[in-house]
Amino acid sequence: VQLQASGGGLVQPGGSLTLSCAASGTRFNLAILGWFRQAPGKQRELVARITGGMITGYLDSVKGRFTISRDNAKNTVYLRMNNLKPEDTAVYYCNLRNGGDDFWGQGTQVTVSS
Repeated sequence: VQLQASGGGLVQPGGSLTLSCAASGTRFNLAILGWFRQAPGKQRELVARITGGMITGYLDSVKGRFTISRDNAKNTVYLRMNNLKPEDTAVYYCNLRNGGDDFWGQGTQVTVSS
């Protein structure tokens, strides 16, 4: 199983980014997909999650600013991030859960700074 994340970068406060994560080697349509992040000195936290039935959930601090979506035809999950804040700075990881198995992407850095 491979998860390839992309789309991170440096953005000013108030800016936007879209992260993408393409999966291969596993069943995708029914998988639970998530984006996590880890800031320096902090624990990894769940930012957003989407089920095979398109049910979504978000960390309170990103509600209304971030949107998770999936394209099953492309085996890809996205995280659209608007109105970014300095406290969103972290390495973002995509996660795929099939049954009891968890798979992780390599992480992509998001830095929000003026």
